[in-house]
Amino acid sequence: MNLEDGGRIVKKDKSSNKPVILLNIDSLMPQPLEIAVQTDQTPALKFLMENGMYFSNMVNSFPTMSVTIDSSLLTGTYPDKHQIPGLHWFDTRNLQFINYGTGLRETFRIGWRRSIHNMLYQLNHEHLSSQVTTIYEELAKKQLHSASINSFVYRGNKTQKLKAPKILRTFTKFENGEWTAQVPSIFSLGTFSKIRKKGFPTQIAAGNCKYTAKELRYLIRKNKLPSFTFCIFQDMDARIHLKGPTDKKLIKKIDKEIQKILNMYPSWEKALEKNIWMIIGDNGHAATGTSYRKGLINLRKIFKQFKVAQIQRRPKNNDQIAFCVNQRMAYIYILDKEISIRKLIELLQRESRIDVIAWKDGEDVHVVSGMKSGMITYRNGGIYTDIYNQNWSINGQLDILDLTLTKNQFISYGDYPDALARLSGALHSHEGRFIVVNAKPGYEFEAQSTPFHLNGAAHGSLHRQESLVPLIIAGTNEKPLHRRFVDMKNYIINLIDSN
Repeated sequence: MNLEDGGRIVKKDKSSNKPVILLNIDSLMPQPLEIAVQTDQTPALKFLMENGMYFSNMVNSFPTMSVTIDSSLLTGTYPDKHQIPGLHWFDTRNLQFINYGTGLRETFRIGWRRSIHNMLYQLNHEHLSSQVTTIYEELAKKQLHSASINSFVYRGNKTQKLKAPKILRTFTKFENGEWTAQVPSIFSLGTFSKIRKKGFPTQIAAGNCKYTAKELRYLIRKNKLPSFTFCIFQDMDARIHLKGPTDKKLIKKIDKEIQKILNMYPSWEKALEKNIWMIIGDNGHAATGTSYRKGLINLRKIFKQFKVAQIQRRPKNNDQIAFCVNQRMAYIYILDKEISIRKLIELLQRESRIDVIAWKDGEDVHVVSGMKSGMITYRNGGIYTDIYNQNWSINGQLDILDLTLTKNQFISYGDYPDALARLSGALHSHEGRFIVVNAKPGYEFEAQSTPFHLNGAAHGSLHRQESLVPLIIAGTNEKPLHRRFVDMKNYIINLIDSN
């Protein structure tokens, strides 16, 4: 293999031996990955898979939206602990809609300044709970360095000034477009922070796969790889939304960038000797239909008798409910104290395209469906144990969440992986009276200016199509405790500690 850009690999000192490199390919799914590998379309991914370990069923977080998933990956917790409920949610304490950038129309209505401020600053410094720590913060405590490339969830221990480019300064709430952030030791995020001084990202807020790979290659070439590097390739998500979940074009394109990264070493085998490599997806996609009327579940029509809060302003005193849609999942907030939650549940149960309708009552979680009769109620702690060694108390219709209970009181999951913990995590992720709804595959929710994806694909739901993603590990024989994103943080830190 040739060295990229004339780079040279210099012998590292023992303290930086066997760094961990985690490459997150947004919207990478098991089936198209496996087809691409089996048909020799992705040499780098095939090499890593054949010379390492492959898991096709890693369980992500819920809602299956990138900010929530990445927060779970980096903190080792579900939203009940890290408190990032989704890409779009309602802050009942401050009475404002929080949006990290869902779509042009919705972002425009909420306000560019507010959305950009939420994404660049509030997400990491206000919304991400101070009661949890990221991998970057944990490693800093051990006097170990880390790098974040192209990730909007980035909180670390290093204080760094960031500056928005001129074109974006008027859309930020910062004086002169400058703000102070807590970032990892090495931080790259579009034009806001670059590893290579002469690097020019093709996108303002983040880099495409070529730019992202160049940032990583620079660290390798300059012998500056830290103990842990988290690198996101975001390109594929938009194409999958448009083309559908079986599209493989960008898998091949990203594989070429991974080939260039591996080519930095005398051989690809040497790359495995020097580093631990991980390739992971973040969310899957469910295919959508072509019919606007059939494919979109209009929440405003379901609740047409109620006064709905407008997303572009603070709720008025007479507003009764509010919607925050995360594609195939939505939060429905009850603002009027006089409204019974049961009344809203009954209206939702009339919609057969909604497969999960859940709400909390103290520590109890109640779940019904628009597809099946009955109800299941559960809470943490009890006599039933699942595959992840979590204990639960459960009563009611298990088939609503596709649960199976064996004679030895063991719970197994079907269409909704780790459903009990993930659903509870979303319901306890923030304050307020609200309902969580989940669309069955093929459908997504619509409210006010909500982006939709007809004849393509969407995500956000609890279903296995969006919840199970692939993981490749090469350069070590150690495995994660469980095949879940929330177990990756401790797994990575233990790998680094063992080196």
